[in-house]
Amino acid sequence: MNDKKIELNRYDKRAQEILDNKNYEIKVPSYLNLAHNYYFNLFKKLNKKSKLLEIGSGTGDYTFKLIEMSFDVCATDLSEKSIEVMNKRYSQYKNFSSKIADMEKLPFNNESFDIICSAGSLSYGDSSIVMNEIYRVLKYNGIVIFVDSLNNNPIYKLNRYIHYLRNNRTKSTLKQTADINLINKYIKKFGEGDVKYFGSITWLFPLLKILLKDELICKLSNWVDRVFDIKYSAFKFVLILKKNAR
Repeated sequence: MNDKKIELNRYDKRAQEILDNKNYEIKVPSYLNLAHNYYFNLFKKLNKKSKLLEIGSGTGDYTFKLIEMSFDVCATDLSEKSIEVMNKRYSQYKNFSSKIADMEKLPFNNESFDIICSAGSLSYGDSSIVMNEIYRVLKYNGIVIFVDSLNNNPIYKLNRYIHYLRNNRTKSTLKQTADINLINKYIKKFGEGDVKYFGSITWLFPLLKILLKDELICKLSNWVDRVFDIKYSAFKFVLILKKNAR
């Protein structure tokens, strides 16, 4: 069984558990809030009537905020069960639609969307293929926004490898986790981009939780990220791109 099939089965199983338990509550760990809050703030500056494509939406944990902002949201994922969960959550919203889609072969015409975004899904597809597909279906002067894990800090790389050894992730997702080199390729491909890094001390959170409340830990993490150059030590990054006309 190839890695894509393994990951598909894994996410189908998780989604089926949500369907069986009828538990659609969304919980996002507090240590992710800093990067994700910045990610969502970027959308506030964009035209709310834009056609927006979210790739690798999973069960839609980050989709609702985009729906709330009044974008015309098309949420996609390869997992049919994950799409079913999203439909249970959001099908009552007129500006929401969903589609089973492989991010390596998006089932859309060229230049179909004004905005394309992803929250934590880039490692589930071949980096070059995904980049070219996003470029293809994005309109000129369109915007791309990603929030995802960064693979330059050796501590976080080791942690991901341990998860691989425990069969919690596949080898291909290790290789495809975004790094600064990939970020630079995206900026070069699209013509214009800006990136911000977050969470250089996230690996310390389990220890800090013994001494401090989550709110103080997040403030400390934010201060470290702001004061020091954390480009190569970050846990997360947020990338915004613009597809320049040629």
